[in-house]
Formats: sequence, C-alpha cells, structure tokens
Amino acid sequence: MNTAVEGAGQDEASPVGREPETVESLEAGYTGAHRRYEWLGLGLAALSMIGAAAGAWHHADAGVLVWFVAIVAGIAVADLVSGLVHWGFDTWGSVDTPIVGQLAIRTFRQHHLDPKAMVGHDFVETNGHNAMLSVALTAPAAWAPEVLGAGPTIFLFFAGLFIALTSQLHKWAHMSEPPRAIRLLQKTGLVLSPDSHAGHHASPHDNGYCVTTGWMNGPLDKIGFFRGLERLIQAVTGARLNR
Repeated sequence: MNTAVEGAGQDEASPVGREPETVESLEAGYTGAHRRYEWLGLGLAALSMIGAAAGAWHHADAGVLVWFVAIVAGIAVADLVSGLVHWGFDTWGSVDTPIVGQLAIRTFRQHHLDPKAMVGHDFVETNGHNAMLSVALTAPAAWAPEVLGAGPTIFLFFAGLFIALTSQLHKWAHMSEPPRAIRLLQKTGLVLSPDSHAGHHASPHDNGYCVTTGWMNGPLDKIGFFRGLERLIQAVTGARLNR
C-alpha cells in the first residue's frame, strides 16, 4: 500500500487524543455480529427484490416510455443515494459514533486508507449493507404495486436494485481485471469506471462521491452540491467536518 496515502488517511480520520487508525485496527472492527447483520440484509433484500420484480412485471404493459423513464430515474436516484451516504459517512462522525460508527463509518475509513481492500471482500461483506438499504425502496413495490401504479413501482424496483448493487459496482471499479461484461459497461459509462472514480481517492477526497454509476458526480460537483450542504449543516448545527 502507498504509505503516503495511508498517512494522509490516518491524519484525516483520527480525532485529537486518539491513536491513529490503521487498516488493521479498522479491519478488526468487522465482527461476527456485523457479519450476521449483512446476512440478514441479503436475505431480506432477496425476498423484497423478488416481490418488487413481480410488482414491476405486473405493469409489463405500461409502455416503453414509462419503463424507460422509470428505469433511468431509478438508476439516477440510486446513484444520488450512494453519493449522499458516501458523503455523509466520509464527512461527519467517527468510528465511535453510536450505531453507525462501527456499522458503516468504519468501512469508509478503511476504504480510504486502503482502497484495494474491498477487492478481497467476499460477496456478503461487499453487499450486505447496501442490500439492507435497498429494502426501504423495494418493499413498497413488492407490497402495493397496484396502489403505486406502473411508473412508481418500476422506479422503486430499479432504484432498489441498483442501490443493492452499489458496493459491487464500486468494487469492480477498483479491480484491475473486472469481468469482461463489466469492463464494457464501464467503458460505455453505464456503470462506475476506474477512471471516473479515481479522482475521489486523491486528497482531500471531497468529490466524486456517487459510486453506483457515477452519473451524478459531474452535475453535483459542478454546482458544489456537497459543499453547500456542509455549509448549511455547519451553520445550523455547528458540527465540525472530519476532513
């Protein structure tokens, strides 16, 4: 691992008065309970996704335009959600933050110290968290497709599907040799590519937060979306950035 990157990450992630965080100390925070949570997320997501897919299929005759708009909007919103979550855990809190500190912030800290570490994670560790998050979107599509109607049901299914896929797509963007089909999707810009994601791993890691497809990074970075959110939160709460 590049020692310059590691040192920078430690400086950013370590509150005053604490020992600097290391890849090893953060990896040690991955517990059996955490693993069981990930398995639970995958199980719930699978059930919810199957139901949401059936709900979307219920509206198979909705028309090409409805399907196209709902799919593109769902994927774009999934990308936006990935950016908001990524930015939130990069920017606020610490590994000592109740609940989310060890559950989520820890993994983001580790990723900035060693971006390639996730390449070695298995399917469960890679995808459990995002799978759990996807349930919030796919469950309504599974339970009430007739009430929601065609567009919202299809939208929720694809938004939930791509949220569930986010960490896998992020992982592939860090692999030197992802599957051939994924390389093609990366080259065409349909999913996150190594080149488009590389800028996020240059200090101070304050852009390119969206890691599903990366579609939203250009517009959000151009208008200073996340910097504006930071200023607003600081003005209202007085919270300090952890960068």
